[in-house]
Order: sequence, then structure tokens, then C-alpha cells
Amino acid sequence: MMFCVTRLLDVPADDRDRVLSAVREVAERSGALRWVVAPTDQRSRNGGDILVHLRFGDETGWRTCEPELKAVLADPAITRVIGATYEGEPTRRDSSGTVYRALLLRVSPDAPAETVARFEDELRSMPRYVDTILAWQLSPVISAEGPTAWTHVFEQEFTDADGLMGPYLMHPIHWAVVDRWFDPETTDVLVRDRVAHSFCEHPAPVLD
Repeated sequence: MMFCVTRLLDVPADDRDRVLSAVREVAERSGALRWVVAPTDQRSRNGGDILVHLRFGDETGWRTCEPELKAVLADPAITRVIGATYEGEPTRRDSSGTVYRALLLRVSPDAPAETVARFEDELRSMPRYVDTILAWQLSPVISAEGPTAWTHVFEQEFTDADGLMGPYLMHPIHWAVVDRWFDPETTDVLVRDRVAHSFCEHPAPVLD
């Protein structure tokens, strides 16, 4: 089980390179087994300008790194930080992708446990139908950062950005099955808050 930290940063363009360099320096010293600090794709939605993701062998590794990362993220050029900490165990096919994606979402707190379990099962089923997903992990949130009390993080590695924007988002399993949990016009809606859909290029494996 990995201990994971994701932060999405809003940063004006003029300060973005400087902030990227500062956060990458922290990530390099963090002891994280895997990490991502990269500009987000412009097609992200509510996904920040910089995606930060750290994966530790246990919570102790994160707690050692946490003060330094918090200090860097206090930079006044960073106008918003959202994110989550969570534990999870990834699943991988035989190859790795070139795009890392994190979806942060909040399930309604009054949803019945059996309904939430069905929702989670349907999310986990998606890689069976979408072969551009090369690795994935669905995790309950331990603690949330920012104004939204995120409950889940759904992560994937994709073959490339086209594999995310096309075969994944346009697949019937997505729009005909899973989307109903997010659609306020359906009786099955569970996710009423705005999600954070963030992705970036990252050619090395992340979900290991």
C-alpha cells in the first residue's frame, strides 16, 4: 500500500517556471518512490496549472517531507492549492503510459454505503473496456486540501493525451454508465460538487 499526496496549484504564467523549479527541488529531496511535478495540460478542468504528486512507501515518509513542501506552497504567487492525501494499491498492465491523470471528486455524504460501493466498482471496471488506460488506482481520501472535502482520487496512466480525451472520455462505459453518477439530471447522481480533472505529460511510470 502506497501513501500518496496530490496537490493542484494555480500559478500565474509569469511565476510558473520558478514555482515548478522550487517544487521539483523539494520532490527530489523528499524520498518519494515516485513523483510528478509538471505543468498541467490546458484541457484539464479545475485541475490547476501545476500538478504535484508524491508516492511514499508509508506515511512517515510524507510527514518528513510535509513541512518543506508546505513552506514552498506558501509562495504568494500560488493563488490556490487543492488536493488530497490517501493510500492505495495500483494495478498495471505490462507497459507504462506517457500521461498521468488524477481525478478528485466528492461523493455526497448522505449516500448509502452500498450505492457508493457500486459507484466504486463501476469506476474500477473502466480499464477492462478502455485499453488506453495502462495503470490505475482508486483511493478513498484520508485528508483533503482546499474548500472541497474530496472523498476519492481516481488516477490513471494513459498511452497519451489522445487516449484520455478520445477512447476514455468518449467510450460508452464512460458516457452511458459512469457519467450518470455525475449528472444532476439523473436519479443516480452521487457527485454534486465540481470535480478536479488534472493531467500532464509524464513518460516514466507513476503508478507503481
